[in-house]
Amino acid sequence: MTAAQAELIPDRGEAASDEEFFRSHPFLEAEGATHTLLIESDQGQLLAPLVVRDIPGTDQRDAVSPYGYPGLVGGPLDPAGIDFSGTGLVSVFIRHRLGPSPLTDATERNVVQIADPDLPPKSRPSDRRQVRRNLEEGYELELVPGVETNAEQRAGFLVAYEQTMRRTQAAEHYFFGAAYFDRIFEAGRTWLALATAPDGEVAAASIAAVSDGYLHYYLSGSRDSHLRSAPMKNVVTLLVEHSRELGLPLNLGGGISAGDALEEFKRGFANRQQAWLTSELICDEEKYAELSAGREAAGFFPAYRA
Repeated sequence: MTAAQAELIPDRGEAASDEEFFRSHPFLEAEGATHTLLIESDQGQLLAPLVVRDIPGTDQRDAVSPYGYPGLVGGPLDPAGIDFSGTGLVSVFIRHRLGPSPLTDATERNVVQIADPDLPPKSRPSDRRQVRRNLEEGYELELVPGVETNAEQRAGFLVAYEQTMRRTQAAEHYFFGAAYFDRIFEAGRTWLALATAPDGEVAAASIAAVSDGYLHYYLSGSRDSHLRSAPMKNVVTLLVEHSRELGLPLNLGGGISAGDALEEFKRGFANRQQAWLTSELICDEEKYAELSAGREAAGFFPAYRA
């Protein structure tokens, strides 16, 4: 017997929005949220912002959470007891907040690195030496509230970020563009952490934001011309200090793949790990099977987009 009913509200995520960064109006608008997923059950409501998409070559649609850690508000609930037929979707991919999932049987998608101020701090001697050397050579650090950032600072961040995306051969959808960053900096409790080289050029920078009990190291980048100095180590050190002042753990995120160089870099500042969970919801079993037939998904969801 179905215990819960799901429906889509075409409200650009408004019903699921709140003051937390990953569900804030500026973030949801920047991400292009189109709908709210509303799940009604005997235990109450669950709400999640979604981006609903056309499935290429079909007249069907599916949906995905905005980037980051927006999650569902409410729960817990078993997705096997939810009737998704009212949504008209083939599938939904939910990115959960850090912590317990509001949906049972969630997938451990990744492990993120955490610098927790309640635990003894951790750093490598080599990283500490590099941080000191950069300061001695004239690199300067600044932590600017998002709403106070100026055009020059944002432009410097964008150059460093896009150079990093090109170096890592990131997919096109990771090139968010200036308008995206202009919008998310309007959210409360966001900061731009900057490492400026002696010549005044932004050498490395990171966006940090508070959401759901964490300070998140959200998006970052280093200029090609400053890689040898590794100024991102100074930026992360600054954010670790800021998280301690806020009394919040710093979520450094994970790597592109488990055990890669990016994850190893973040391990140098982390003193614990946290599983990050997702939920892969098949709303229409028949359509999903039809679209996925013959696909080699290798764990990708939905399989028909692999």
